Amino acid sequence: MKIHAPIYLQIYEREGAEWFFHGGKTFYNPRGIKTDFESILAMHDLTKIKVLVSMFRINGGKAGYYLADLRNKRYYYCGRALSDVKSKLRELGIGRDEPSHDS
Repeated sequence: MKIHAPIYLQIYEREGAEWFFHGGKTFYNPRGIKTDFESILAMHDLTKIKVLVSMFRINGGKAGYYLADLRNKRYYYCGRALSDVKSKLRELGIGRDEPSHDS
């Protein structure tokens, strides 16, 4: 499953006591801004620890996928499946439904 989202939205996953960052590939960067993990956090005056603490506070660090809106400093628990991230993005007005492949 592919998920397309603006660079200020980052996907994290919590499994057990560990957090994993799910980075993506940049497909459009007309201004040539740095797109590495640390640069994006710094651009929004954040650190990895600040983001992880904020996500943990949502529901005590429940296992599953989280979405960090770095620009607005908002954090969301999405659910246990990657498809839940896509649903949360749609709920936030980001993205579009997959086209139907029916003939």
